[in-house]
Amino acid sequence: MEQFARIGEKVIDRDRLYHVVDRILELRAAGVSQQEVAERLGTERSFISRLETLGEIHRGERLALVGFPIANKDELLSLAQEEGIEYTLILTDEERWRFVREKSGNELLNEVMQIIADVKTYDTVIFLGSDMRVRVVEALLDKKVVCIEIGRSPIKRDCEIDANKLRRLIRKIKACG
Repeated sequence: MEQFARIGEKVIDRDRLYHVVDRILELRAAGVSQQEVAERLGTERSFISRLETLGEIHRGERLALVGFPIANKDELLSLAQEEGIEYTLILTDEERWRFVREKSGNELLNEVMQIIADVKTYDTVIFLGSDMRVRVVEALLDKKVVCIEIGRSPIKRDCEIDANKLRRLIRKIKACG
């Protein structure tokens, strides 16, 4: 694709357009109002609004999906992407033990705390885990958590999740949000 496009008498620089759009999105994601972004960049607020509408994937609740140990991890990751889940952390049994073993105590604590902080920013968290982990997650997250118990603790093998049931649950949450 060429950098420049001729439209009638005008020559348009695509790189410049991409840069401006990136800047608009960065400012909006940082919490700057549409009006302030428009003023900073010398355009109309309605343009900012229209740009956001053109790129919108979904509106409403922000969803996160966390689960371990999961046998059909790749299938659930694909499902999450298709359904617009913004945050996913799905691990197999091997991956969860590697996650624990490859870190010092301090590193592990810091990483787990960061995951908790990240997940807390979502409106709804769907959690797939053992009976014990379900209780811990419900206690840790002070927002809506939908827990699916996949076995009694300690689970020592990967568990298969019914992807169709999970998809229906995600769509139900979105419809009610």
